[in-house]
Amino acid sequence: MPEGRPGDPGISDGHVLFGQSAAFTGPAGGLGNAMRLGIQAAFHEANRDGGVHGRTLELEALNDSYEADFALSNTHNLIEKSGVFGLVGAVGTPTSRVAAPVADAAGVPFIAPFTGAELLRDPELETVINLRASYYQETEEMVARLTEDLGITRIAVFYQDDSFGQNGLEGTRLALQRRNLEPVALWHYPRNTIAVKAATLKIAQADPEAVIMIGSYAPVARAIELLRRDVDPIFMAVSFVGSSALAEELGDETEGVYVTQVVPLPYDANIPVVARYHAALAEYDSEAEPGFISLEGYLAGRLAIAGLEVCGRELSRQCFLNALRDASLIDIDGMRLKYGPGDNQGSDAVFLTAIGADGQYRQMQNLGGDSGG
Repeated sequence: MPEGRPGDPGISDGHVLFGQSAAFTGPAGGLGNAMRLGIQAAFHEANRDGGVHGRTLELEALNDSYEADFALSNTHNLIEKSGVFGLVGAVGTPTSRVAAPVADAAGVPFIAPFTGAELLRDPELETVINLRASYYQETEEMVARLTEDLGITRIAVFYQDDSFGQNGLEGTRLALQRRNLEPVALWHYPRNTIAVKAATLKIAQADPEAVIMIGSYAPVARAIELLRRDVDPIFMAVSFVGSSALAEELGDETEGVYVTQVVPLPYDANIPVVARYHAALAEYDSEAEPGFISLEGYLAGRLAIAGLEVCGRELSRQCFLNALRDASLIDIDGMRLKYGPGDNQGSDAVFLTAIGADGQYRQMQNLGGDSGG
């Protein structure tokens, strides 16, 4: 990794420029827009108070439509043409899979991507700093709750046919293997489509008790609709699904649908970081509704700010990365992140949530009916 130094790109006397490549249109567009909203709310909050050590924070965001080729091009453009200091809040596994190595080779921080992919937990990627728990951790929690709380063993997997879906599938397989089980059925659908009919037919034939779903909100909602015509399983989706958009897509058909989350409930202002997020979001966009993804974006922005604060005016990419990786603890209003040698993931927290009839999520301690805070 090239050595960072004062005078790295994206730094001036008055500002620091970050870049983001994410989906802002298409079937995953709601994910990128929410992630960007949260980052901008965090940056706006800092800028209102004069920025970080006298530098305001700026974000240049480019649309990749959740396609790897566009993400690769955007990453090159942000680094080589726009001269960003770092990249923050990338959205998706297939896109981050091509973008992170480019950033790493250029010594550019790649902060808090919205994906739990194992490939980004590789300690060889020296500039990648993950915020959230991994998909392996999410799928382990799903399988644990299904088997331990309800005694369910007939579990199917519906997944997106790319590196994201394969990663979630592998996490599910491993969790099942630890319990001497295997999926009763598994089938996939093409990314950026809702062409899920073939997959749902295959899965319905196996009559599963539960379906673990590794996909985004539009195809997942369509798959739930089709599957319910023939079977009545529990549905569990990983956090990348886009929780608010999924609830909206499902409408009145939310019963029996659960989502694992990697951030706290975004509606609970009794949680200090959520209260701070509410205030920042309302000030940045008074019409914006709180949600899981924009909260994760806000935390991504706050994580970037934490690194900038440590470095002071003598800011460099290397100082920024060291500030995050070497910190014994980063406390973002009670959201505690820990990094260390060979560990570029700050949080291991996974929360099980259920969608209520009102479209709001409630946290569950288990599938036996006990809800948490």
